[in-house]
Amino acid sequence: MIFSETTSVCPVCLKTLPAILRTAPDGVYMDKTCPEHGDFSALLWEGDFESYLAWPSGNESREVPINGRQTDLGCPYDCGLCNDHQSKGCCVLLELTHRCNLRCPVCFASAGDSTHTDVPLEEIRQQYAYLMAHGGPFNIQLSGGEPTMRDDLPDIIRLGRDMGFSFFQLNTNGLRLAHEEGYAARLKQAGLNTVFLQFDGVSDDVYEILRGRKLLAEKEKAIANCAAAGLGIVLVPVIAAGVNEHQVGDILRYALSHMPAVRGVHFQPLSYFGRCALPRPEKPITIPKMLRLMEEQTEGTFKTAHFTGGGAENPYCSFHATYRLLKDGSLKALSRHIPGNSGCCCHSSDESRLSVAEQWSGGEFNNNQESCCCGDPGLPAKESCCDGGSGISEDNSLFDTSSLDAFLEEARKTTFAVSGMVFMDAYNLDLARLRRCYICEVDSRFGMVPFCAYNLTGVDGRALYRSKV
Repeated sequence: MIFSETTSVCPVCLKTLPAILRTAPDGVYMDKTCPEHGDFSALLWEGDFESYLAWPSGNESREVPINGRQTDLGCPYDCGLCNDHQSKGCCVLLELTHRCNLRCPVCFASAGDSTHTDVPLEEIRQQYAYLMAHGGPFNIQLSGGEPTMRDDLPDIIRLGRDMGFSFFQLNTNGLRLAHEEGYAARLKQAGLNTVFLQFDGVSDDVYEILRGRKLLAEKEKAIANCAAAGLGIVLVPVIAAGVNEHQVGDILRYALSHMPAVRGVHFQPLSYFGRCALPRPEKPITIPKMLRLMEEQTEGTFKTAHFTGGGAENPYCSFHATYRLLKDGSLKALSRHIPGNSGCCCHSSDESRLSVAEQWSGGEFNNNQESCCCGDPGLPAKESCCDGGSGISEDNSLFDTSSLDAFLEEARKTTFAVSGMVFMDAYNLDLARLRRCYICEVDSRFGMVPFCAYNLTGVDGRALYRSKV
């Protein structure tokens, strides 16, 4: 049954094409036909149609980009953000360098393949200023390449702090954090909040396939050094079919054993763009498959029913749940994520930005703004817009509530987030989803480009944005 129409692109030539969404016995598919390159079909959702319809959080709000760009070619060819976009942005990647100390077979940025190296510090200053003039402050993701290749990384963080940004996340493979004594502490002192650590599994065979060599011992050393420095840590596994999908439960157990330094796990099913040496399977890992892997491999500790789609972004792009670690060692899913209510209350980019910053930071997050109730699920005095307060204070008896400060600190140490993002490639790109994207790449040539557009590549590796000079 065809139930929706949208616009996508041809995986070969990247020209826009009409596409239809249809049901099938095993899930939901996108079909499209390029007059020059033929028919294409991509699995979007593995499971019955009823579960697909039940997944959205119900948020259809639109945010107008601040100082949006005019377009000539239209979506997705000259994003920046344009005035047709439906989000003003939340998290922004600053790619500081194209250099890298690994050459991963699955790098979305194709790091190390170009003569381009470091972005000059003055250009970074201009990018910060551009972001502030176009809706900032955003959560800043320092990325690359490998951003720790730059010796001036602490200066880049301090510069951003001085210009008004309050949350800095380092997207890293962790090698320098593992090997250089005192490096994590210097980044913390400069104002870094969180380390978004590439962590694909608990055995070295996984790293040999996805990253090109054994890395587990270095990952564990990086975690220890970040924990000692007081940095928040989020483990970021890229999950590839046939490679490490059997280690989803082990990754979650590893993360729980390293709380409270490890604030959560953010899964990223492999996206087939950039430098990806693995062939795209007929059935890539979808949201239902990812949730089923978690539930099956943890004997039901993490249940499919605990998760909802994103509130600020298109719900079919992501999944989220937050848990509290109880004194008996068990986990309790916070009730605002149980189906039957509206899901997470973070239905705007600003709310989502604050929620992420508060959950993932290593210590108290100061933004000098009113916090979203989702940011700290242990707050005893606030009524939650998600569940009328029923999911916020019901466990207060488990903690020392004689001191508000002690309560907040205990709540922070015992909350654990599990989330994931399913990025779109040229096979399943849906422009209706793309227009809700709130994760952007800042580029001095193009402005703020939605992540899936910026990294989109055809089957021959040609890109819409990265290849332009």
